Amino acid sequence: MNHSFGTHDYLEDSRNSEISIYINGKYYPRQDASISVFDSGFLLGDGVWEGIRLHNGKFAFLDKHLERLFWGASQIDMDIEKNLDEIKDILYDTVKHNKMKDGVHVRLIISRGIKSTPYQDPKFTISGPTIVVIPEYKQPNPETIEHGIKLVSVDVIRGSPDMQDHRVNSLSKFNCIQACINAKRKGGDEGIMLDPHGYVSTCNSTHFFIVKDGAVWTSTGEYCLGGVTRKNIIDICNDNSIPLYEKNFTLSEVYDADEAFVTGTFAGVLPVYEIDDHELSVLGSNSVVKLIQSYYNDLVSKVCL
Repeated sequence: MNHSFGTHDYLEDSRNSEISIYINGKYYPRQDASISVFDSGFLLGDGVWEGIRLHNGKFAFLDKHLERLFWGASQIDMDIEKNLDEIKDILYDTVKHNKMKDGVHVRLIISRGIKSTPYQDPKFTISGPTIVVIPEYKQPNPETIEHGIKLVSVDVIRGSPDMQDHRVNSLSKFNCIQACINAKRKGGDEGIMLDPHGYVSTCNSTHFFIVKDGAVWTSTGEYCLGGVTRKNIIDICNDNSIPLYEKNFTLSEVYDADEAFVTGTFAGVLPVYEIDDHELSVLGSNSVVKLIQSYYNDLVSKVCL
């Protein structure tokens, strides 16, 4: 195969030029939406975010996303200054304002707020948090879902929590950006990142799974974001008698896999056709990945009735 599709490739939609962006209680045309150069998010990547899909007028797995958002904010001592229901209202009001109901991906961004001067100490924050909601008509490229993606192992690793806690969905994504650049230089669509002990951890913007002899393997999760879709796939396997192991494993074991896939809020479940020049089966007649895709699509439809 010689496809080149990324995990976040999407279909262009002209409607996005007319959308309104929510910033701290007001709506702005896309071309006019802006924040201060003194904002903590711009200066330091100081804040948290979530990507959430709107399906059939409902946000899929919204409570799980917001639970992660508030937990992440607590880990960096950031007061969002709004409760769960208020954030939900902001999200639903934004898509209602834009008359959006389906096929929408929303980016919720909350930074610590405006600084009096460009310095990292939170005590120099002189405003409440900056809350931004960017809604877009955004559907995954169907060719990516059908043909899969190419992964390469990268030299950038996931550090231990005492270096940067990757369980927090932080605006500071430098580690992942480094891995993404490394993957592109190596000719991959995305990069497989190892943990400090040399075991497979995750990809730079998605979570990684392999299938061996009908069983699904994924990392222990110790060095990666607590993925909402990742957890849904783990639950799907457990609920449908698909053997699932959260364990340490190496790249050499990955190369012997029958199938592989990645997960994320945007595209759901994507197959992998190649890893470091090792070809893998993609959605064949007895594909476990194809089965999991089906179960996941059914779950999204069920929760968004």
